[in-house]
Amino acid sequence: MKAISYRGYGGPDVLEYGEVRDPKVGPDSVLVKVRAAAVNPVDWKCREGYLDGILDPVFPVIPGWDVSGVVVQPGASVPEFAVGDEVIGYVREDFLSRGTFAEYVAAPVRTLARKPRNLTFEEAAGLPLAGLTAYQVVTGALAVTEGDVVLVHAAAGGVGSIAVQLARHAGARVIGTASERNHDFLRELGAEPVTYGEGLVDRVRALAPEGVDAAFDTVGGDTLKASADLLAPGGRLASIADGGVIGLGGHYCFVRPDAADLARLTELAEQDVVTVHVDATFPLERAADAHRLSAEGRTRGKVVVTVDWAD
Repeated sequence: MKAISYRGYGGPDVLEYGEVRDPKVGPDSVLVKVRAAAVNPVDWKCREGYLDGILDPVFPVIPGWDVSGVVVQPGASVPEFAVGDEVIGYVREDFLSRGTFAEYVAAPVRTLARKPRNLTFEEAAGLPLAGLTAYQVVTGALAVTEGDVVLVHAAAGGVGSIAVQLARHAGARVIGTASERNHDFLRELGAEPVTYGEGLVDRVRALAPEGVDAAFDTVGGDTLKASADLLAPGGRLASIADGGVIGLGGHYCFVRPDAADLARLTELAEQDVVTVHVDATFPLERAADAHRLSAEGRTRGKVVVTVDWAD
């Protein structure tokens, strides 16, 4: 099969497009014909070796953890899916090896759910990692409930935009940080936009003088510290970008594959509670360009690579 792979850490130029061996389908796995795979910041961070301390690479590595596609072969112990089922998945292994930037991926059944019927394959590919991250933080670590005032950073991005929608669905008032060009987008999602950068604390306090009940940090560093300063008494803090949140009394969150959570996201998507904005798409062979765009950090929603099937 054709796939994107890299033989060693480095920049986007280490990504190669070509033939690799076909994946083997274990008893608890499902062979998925890939239609689309989303790009996440973790993909290029893995490629550059930033996660080498926690994830061993087995080179050549096929990048990608998000997928949407069609089941072509369920494993011997998988009654949950049948040939022809449309699925989505957060296909993360405990090491770097065979990801989703390929024509086919063998996905453990624990990482899959049915694709939302109202989303395109491109939109659906952007739901698993970003959606699970947002869902597990908003409903779990931050336990957002009706009446809360919630601060979401990088609220126009893949994770942030879904977090805004989930918090609003829970009945919260949401303040979201973004560049000015994305303020109208945040308003459409139901958030009150503020511009990030110098003066952020004062701008948020102008909207929430008593502080925020929950803050979702996706940036780290000074942004995390500002979030802690903005908390109301008893406020909750979570970060997916900076382990220093623990020292501030908050939660550090790394998204976990969870089929039940993913199925719940499918339900929310089909109820039009959660939408996925696709900022740009690239054919699989241009995955390096997709990585470059993601690394710029200015995308609205998701960047997606697609596999072109003649049939």
